[in-house]
Amino acid sequence: MLIKEFENKSDEEVTKLALEDQKYFIILVKRYQEKLYRYISRISNFNEQEKEDILQDVFVKVYVNLNSFNPNLKFSSWVYRITRNEVINNFRKFQRRPQIARIDPEDDFMTRIRCGLDLEREIDNKLDIDYLKEILNEINDKYKEVLILKFLEEKDYREISDILKIPMGTVATYISRGKKELRQKIEKYEKLR
Repeated sequence: MLIKEFENKSDEEVTKLALEDQKYFIILVKRYQEKLYRYISRISNFNEQEKEDILQDVFVKVYVNLNSFNPNLKFSSWVYRITRNEVINNFRKFQRRPQIARIDPEDDFMTRIRCGLDLEREIDNKLDIDYLKEILNEINDKYKEVLILKFLEEKDYREISDILKIPMGTVATYISRGKKELRQKIEKYEKLR
């Protein structure tokens, strides 16, 4: 099958092939459809049909604009930025105020963020995981979005910077402030216990 033959090729290599022959574009779609759908779900409150429509629009835009892809950037950063912009466009289209979606209780975000924040050492292991999810849903959306990209989508600072079109220093600041806000809410919870 075509996809198996190219699983060891980088996104950038597959992009070059897709520019020469459109049949290779399906490889990029297969690589990113699940990831981007999860990302759309994490940063929006859209229903399933709206999320699928957004995903389809994303791939149409990626295909149409493939010639403008800058090979000096990572393809994943580029496609995530297109996805984020499409979510924002749909918020505007539906006249909804952009909000980061609530964290799904089934998501493994809390495990990842606990590791990334060194919360294991900072909080009692008995801290209610449901409460931790609740606090995360209460933090500032711009911090939550960066934390989602860092700990769920496993993007590095450069990629987050490229996706959100903010300087890497701002990414670091948002992650730091997001962690601080989480710690403050956790400390407040601890005092109430």
